[in-house]
Amino acid sequence: MSFARVRALVVVGLLAVLALVFVVVALVRDTQGGTGLAGGCPEGWPLADVTLREPKDVKINVLNGTDQPGLAANVADDFRNRKFQVKKEGNEKKQVDDVAVLRYGPKGVGSAHLLRAYFLDNAEYDYDANRKDDTVDVVLGNAFQQLATTTEVNQSLGDLGSPVAPPGSCPMPEDG
Repeated sequence: MSFARVRALVVVGLLAVLALVFVVVALVRDTQGGTGLAGGCPEGWPLADVTLREPKDVKINVLNGTDQPGLAANVADDFRNRKFQVKKEGNEKKQVDDVAVLRYGPKGVGSAHLLRAYFLDNAEYDYDANRKDDTVDVVLGNAFQQLATTTEVNQSLGDLGSPVAPPGSCPMPEDG
């Protein structure tokens, strides 16, 4: 073996050892390990479930906030056809002028995020930190025309990114 080849192997070996040391130091000194989890959550703040759900795992109540009869039943059928679990349908007491209002609690954050895409992020959000169930109330408003298509939902989800814990709550640890 020539001297040049031995020298090249020594240099490559030293670079490999330095890279290994660098990786070990970076992992040991990592300060972001618990970022975003409930470890640094203030006392009394609710844990928000920020897991993006599949439609079959999302429970909703569809409410009609318009004077258009039968709107909640029609939209509830659309959601059922898209594999959502529709628990109730009915009428809202007061009129809603927006496209829709999504009412949810800490356990419904991921579900509400998915539903945002079905309204192309044009729905208003009504987060209630005291709500204990994982059901999302979908209140249809006067500006509602139709649910987004599958392609539009996928594009909207890409634009929305990952679910985020609402202000005043902490993301739930992944194993929790």
